[in-house]
Amino acid sequence: MELNGDFSKRAAVHAGKMAWKASPMAGVDRRMLDRLGDEVARATSIVRFAPGSSFSPHVHTGGEEFLVLDGVFQDEHGDFPAGSYIRNPPESSHTPGSEPGCTIFVKLWQFNLADRTHVRVDTAEKPFTPDPARPGAEVLELFEDDREHVSLERWAAGSQIELDGQAGGLEVLLLDGSFAEAGETFEEQSWLRLPKGGQTTATAGDQGTRVWIKRGHLSTPPSPPAV
Repeated sequence: MELNGDFSKRAAVHAGKMAWKASPMAGVDRRMLDRLGDEVARATSIVRFAPGSSFSPHVHTGGEEFLVLDGVFQDEHGDFPAGSYIRNPPESSHTPGSEPGCTIFVKLWQFNLADRTHVRVDTAEKPFTPDPARPGAEVLELFEDDREHVSLERWAAGSQIELDGQAGGLEVLLLDGSFAEAGETFEEQSWLRLPKGGQTTATAGDQGTRVWIKRGHLSTPPSPPAV
């Protein structure tokens, strides 16, 4: 399966307006944003766990990165409430589920396969810092290595924020508020991807904007998992 698989082009999905589609596990539904591969895939999705649902124990051969959007995600490593940012590196394993239910934004098979770094950040306990180079933007750092930079950002109401993918592409998920870009209005669960070399300007809505954003990870064209 290929969905938004041409990484040389801008892609936008207004996932909050999409119907949920069932996954192979009962009670677990998803909204697909991009995908290369079949059930084992390089994938970016929004996944919803119904109360009491879970996945079978499994190994993340290609790694898993996710942000909890609402509810509480649970596995044998702990309970992760809304705002939790998790990186489970290649060859890590767990049994995910949620007794109260939850929604997560998740990326699969997008790690350096030699990476073994576990990351767990409770963003509710971290401060945002004003970005002196971009008036109206505040940043909460989540992760950075030589391949990518991941953060949360808050944009003040009406601010114009340059989104620069020149160095290696850029990807944005809108968490709260709204912004306008290229004639489109982005709202909760809207997703935007710019290719390497892409640039645009987002104008924050009148209630301000909060986004998850990743930069630099598309410097080379992605491919499906070699399985």
